[in-house]
Amino acid sequence: MEIDVAKVLRWGAMSVVLCLGAGTASAGIFDDEEARRAILDLRQRVDAVRSESEQSASRAGEDSASLRRSLLELQNQIESLRAEMAKLRGMNEQLSRDVADVQRRQKDMTQGVDDRLRQFEPGKVAIDGREFLAEPAEKRDYEAALSVFRKGDFAAAQTVFLDFLKRYPASGYAPSALFWLGNAQYATRDYKAAIINFRSLIGREPEHLRAPEAVLSIANCQIELKDTRGARKTLSDLIKAYPQSEAAVAAKERLSRLK
Repeated sequence: MEIDVAKVLRWGAMSVVLCLGAGTASAGIFDDEEARRAILDLRQRVDAVRSESEQSASRAGEDSASLRRSLLELQNQIESLRAEMAKLRGMNEQLSRDVADVQRRQKDMTQGVDDRLRQFEPGKVAIDGREFLAEPAEKRDYEAALSVFRKGDFAAAQTVFLDFLKRYPASGYAPSALFWLGNAQYATRDYKAAIINFRSLIGREPEHLRAPEAVLSIANCQIELKDTRGARKTLSDLIKAYPQSEAAVAAKERLSRLK
């Protein structure tokens, strides 16, 4: 509690005056020496009160300054923590982006590896009514050879089909390759070689979709070679072996003309 020094002084002075007045009226109860002592005593008390008040005010000021320093320090700590949290949040966001980027690149790499592996893995193909597994290179080489045949370059087609059969003797494409090789040889009038390859197809895959056509082609080669007797037998065998085929229909027509 603050003490009003001015009020204390006014109260003291009034007390002294009253004492002096009372002393005069009371025939010298207090003499001058006593009055001085009273005033001195009062001043000492006032000084003590003032000193205590100043000390209290000083302590209050120090406490207030200390509180302000503590608050400022706390505020600085809070700001520092906020800055650290913002930094950590930014690092976390960057880490999340980095992880996402790594995962994306890993996925792309995995996809790329899978794509490259598939280039070397066998795949299912269907040709001439048959399904089988073929290596990518095997499929590519067969299609390239067939493309040469379809362009009408029959001499080159013989070369590429023979090369194909040497490289892939057990290929599922082999019966079809023999069929087109025989046709290329027929086109270049190499009838004997054509007969060998057509018969090879029939012996290898008698139920192959191209087998009836291969038998008919053998008869055509025999006709070109003037082997009428052989052609008649071949056509008759075709009609008996594959009676429901289109080749059998053509065989009946040609057999009738050979008679």
